Amino acid sequence: MNFQLDEDLILLKKNIRDFVANEVDPLSMQIEEDDQIPEIIVEKSKDIGLFGLSIPEEYGGLGIGMIGKCALYEEIGKTHNGYTTLIGAHSGIGSVGIVEMGNEEQKQKYLPDMASGEKIGAFALTEPSAGSHATNLKTTAVKKGDKYILNGTKHYITNAPIADVFTVMAVTDASKGPKGITSFIVEKDFPGFKVGAIEKKMGLKGSQSAEIFFEDCEVPEENVLGEEGQGYVNALKILANGRAGLAARNLGSCQKLLDMCMAFSEEREQFKVPIIEHQAVAHMIAEMAMDIEALRSFTYRIAWMVEEGQKVIKEAAMLKLFGSEVYHRVADKAVQVHGGIGYIQEYPIERFYRDARITRIYEGTSEIQKNIISGQLRKEYQR
Repeated sequence: MNFQLDEDLILLKKNIRDFVANEVDPLSMQIEEDDQIPEIIVEKSKDIGLFGLSIPEEYGGLGIGMIGKCALYEEIGKTHNGYTTLIGAHSGIGSVGIVEMGNEEQKQKYLPDMASGEKIGAFALTEPSAGSHATNLKTTAVKKGDKYILNGTKHYITNAPIADVFTVMAVTDASKGPKGITSFIVEKDFPGFKVGAIEKKMGLKGSQSAEIFFEDCEVPEENVLGEEGQGYVNALKILANGRAGLAARNLGSCQKLLDMCMAFSEEREQFKVPIIEHQAVAHMIAEMAMDIEALRSFTYRIAWMVEEGQKVIKEAAMLKLFGSEVYHRVADKAVQVHGGIGYIQEYPIERFYRDARITRIYEGTSEIQKNIISGQLRKEYQR
């Protein structure tokens, strides 16, 4: 396994590191207060090419492999997680489906504008009755002439208020169970499509999510993504592919927390010595560092497996679960190391702590990841 980056990626990684430190970080409190990513940050992200991380060069993207993407996601993860989620949801589950399963006409139509950031992507699977039970979809798609008519509701859809292109899962044949689900590319301007109110969340300020509604929404038949009846399989592939990227973003957040803890513990004195000289603090920092290194190795191993075209259903679920648990542990210790200041909103530790909580829920809960892991292990054992 070779995780070495080429010179161009090393330079891009440095540029992104400087961008998040000098451009995004100073606006973090504004993002928290406004619950919105400033337009100037979005525009600069377009200029750097961050909206095209997953899109091949022939469609205007950066054409970066999974290892390279994880290296860049790690840098993005070091800043405000609301911004991180905007980029990650677009470059991951929002666009990967079209990249991997779209036909040439679909790719030519959508990917160039998505790569430039002129069109934002979103992924719509979750419904009021279909979260962890992802096959229990109620949104239907009925073929009428050269169109499909969609009816139903999706909720907790990241990027929904700002997205232009949605990868949507809907039931085309209820009698076939999971094999009766089909993926569609839905544009925000299609007749019968509506976005609900922006949801108020515990964390991830600036990352806007909302319900979306289909009321006799007309989707052209050429917007079927992949084959009819392959929607559930497509959804699993999209989610599995995105989990390495999510882990890399978690990794970046953990590294940022460790860096802040190191700086603070060297400067903060108690009992006439820097607090890092107290064993209790030193041990917490050592445990954080150990967790981070384990997550880093795991993340890049799975990224390598994805690049090699290997099946990673079990491993991606393990990585998603492990990455979210590491982020939780590191954020919790970071608050403890900082003491009272770690609980104050004006300091970023408190924000990372709140933002860490959603990672054990979105893109598949921790409990579902355990189900996937055990299910795959049973299959392997029974062979």
